[in-house]
Amino acid sequence: MDSAQRGLAENLRALHDDRTLVLPNAWDAASAALIAQAGAPAIATTSGGVAWSAGRPDGHGLTREEMAGLVARIVRVVDVPVTADIEGGYGPAPEDVAATVRAIVEAGAVGINLEDSTAPGGPLFDIPAQAERVRAAREAATATGLPELWINIRTDVYLFGIGEAAGRFDEVLSRAGAYAEAGADSVFVPGLVDLETLATLVKESPLPVNVMVWPGAPTVAELEAIGVRRVSVGTAIAQSAYAVARRAATELLEHGTYGALEGGLDFGAVNSAVTG
Repeated sequence: MDSAQRGLAENLRALHDDRTLVLPNAWDAASAALIAQAGAPAIATTSGGVAWSAGRPDGHGLTREEMAGLVARIVRVVDVPVTADIEGGYGPAPEDVAATVRAIVEAGAVGINLEDSTAPGGPLFDIPAQAERVRAAREAATATGLPELWINIRTDVYLFGIGEAAGRFDEVLSRAGAYAEAGADSVFVPGLVDLETLATLVKESPLPVNVMVWPGAPTVAELEAIGVRRVSVGTAIAQSAYAVARRAATELLEHGTYGALEGGLDFGAVNSAVTG
């Protein structure tokens, strides 16, 4: 294992210690380079954005090899830690997750997101099955020489409305406990932004809590105040960029005007961001 990669892994770990880690998710090399230039201390990929950039849908639209190749491109253009969204591990078995972890470590990443849903919308792996998948991820990371790999486990209980609403909080806590024992480093609970519920989760969870935000969600300052350790935006920045592309194209084709193109980055700024 490259000592530089282990150093980046240790850096990513340290970033979870002192204050809330804010991760504006990237979807390709250029977006990652520009996000790093904006001051992001680490880069997190978004599986949806990465898949779209390759002309595929989210939800295992890419193969393991394609995803790892795209992550490697991101790693090459930034000098900060990269944590990769590996969706559900590109296969249901612990062996599938282990193979994906090996591929992502080889690509240069030092962290992962791993989902506990079997498919977009659910159902979820039961707790023992997902714990085995987490354990396989940790063992694979150690075997590759990167035991410091940060494992952020996404539970989709709230995102997909799994089970009765009254039981979802306890389900997340049960999953967080099992995932912690299996070797996870943090728990990601997309779909939950209620500050009161999050504050209780932060106090009771054995793992640091990651929250996904969007326009109208609590601010980073509000989330940090209750102890949330990590904040990300999923596909939101990629969606905004694609909205500009469609809006500008529509204006140009229908009106022959260019107002939507105002405020774009200078050509040289983008070009230099990806020039080694």
